[in-house]
Amino acid sequence: MNLHHLLNARAAAGKPVRVALIGAGKFGSMFLSQVPHTPGLEVPVIVDLDPERAREACRTVGWNAERIAATIFTADAAKATSGNIEVIVEATGNPAVGIRHARAAIAAGKHIVMVNVEADVLAGPLLADEARKAGVVYSLAYGDQPALTAEIVDWARASGFRVVAAGKGTKYLPIYHDVTPSGVWSHYGLTADEARSAGMNPQMFNSFLDGTKSAIEMAAIANATGLDVPAQGLLFPPCGVDDLPHVMRPREAGGVLEKAGVVEVVSSLERDGRPVFRDLRWGVYVVLEAPNDYAADCFRQYGLKTDASGRYAAMYKPYHLIGLELNISILSAALRREPTGQPRGFRGDVAAIAKRDLRAGEMLDGEGGYTVWGKLMPAAASLKAGALPIGLAHKVKLKHDIAHGAAVRWSDVETDAGNETIKTRRAMEAKFGGTG
Repeated sequence: MNLHHLLNARAAAGKPVRVALIGAGKFGSMFLSQVPHTPGLEVPVIVDLDPERAREACRTVGWNAERIAATIFTADAAKATSGNIEVIVEATGNPAVGIRHARAAIAAGKHIVMVNVEADVLAGPLLADEARKAGVVYSLAYGDQPALTAEIVDWARASGFRVVAAGKGTKYLPIYHDVTPSGVWSHYGLTADEARSAGMNPQMFNSFLDGTKSAIEMAAIANATGLDVPAQGLLFPPCGVDDLPHVMRPREAGGVLEKAGVVEVVSSLERDGRPVFRDLRWGVYVVLEAPNDYAADCFRQYGLKTDASGRYAAMYKPYHLIGLELNISILSAALRREPTGQPRGFRGDVAAIAKRDLRAGEMLDGEGGYTVWGKLMPAAASLKAGALPIGLAHKVKLKHDIAHGAAVRWSDVETDAGNETIKTRRAMEAKFGGTG
């Protein structure tokens, strides 16, 4: 609750928090829009594959000519780790690139805020461990749902409550798992021309729809909080905010969960496509259990929505503001040396699952593409099955046919054991072993 006070002190001392942004896409642009309105925060370096596009993004979000002129726009990621930069924001979305940038930041003694949750789920437990040993902060990105969920889990536990379930909401139907970029826009109520004119990437938006992004985010939450992953993957039960305590409780208590203490995503659509009443499509939640009768009485006395027993209640945040809230992570790292969530174990993994019958010789095209979607699995089960992580299902050739709905395994694809991303992933598996 003191970040603004601490930032004002830095500003008054003439020592602003200096940030390098890598990736000036939508998330990065939303963050940049807040920079002119945050005295004491500066972004002197912006790295992007297209520096002129990044410069134009700054104009679009309201930067004046003087601020733009004082900023380095470059495609050279090494510029991010030079000089008196304190915090690096990795917002590329590319798992391999994100891992490389994170390690460069850690080696240079810079704090790293990982917007790139794809990289975090692929190797985050190892990266966070390396950062801790180097004395710098590795952090999930506030404004994105994993960090917001980790925050309310921490609040619940610090208040003495048992966390029964935690996660987010999304728009989901079972048929979405097989949707490809060519058919994605009809599910968003857009035409392809409308999406194109808005600069919307069909593969990225399809990864939100086909369940991959939800799986990645739930794996990140599990790894950061120690919550378990459902044994058979996410259920996506239809559920509005008023019904969270009733639906998101263990089956033995009348809910849908296999047990207490898991991550789960709730759908904003009923299975027949009707909208859920008071849905949580844009938000995050935690379901908690009263530890005693007195606390349960307090739930009732202070108006919490509970299940019929009165012992399960929910707290939720109905919206997340993506990059508009990213300052919280940056300032927490720089001013408190604390992450807004970080992986501390390897509990959740995301496996590549065939969207259709795949044939030997085909190339996989990663998150949101035409060939595979990402399914959440307990890390131990993923390792036992030899499942190929979705973050490595990019431009790799199949050696075997894969049936529709089956997991792709490491042994099914051609891989280069000398590839740095694969070596990092294997090192993470060896160190953490899927045991949490």
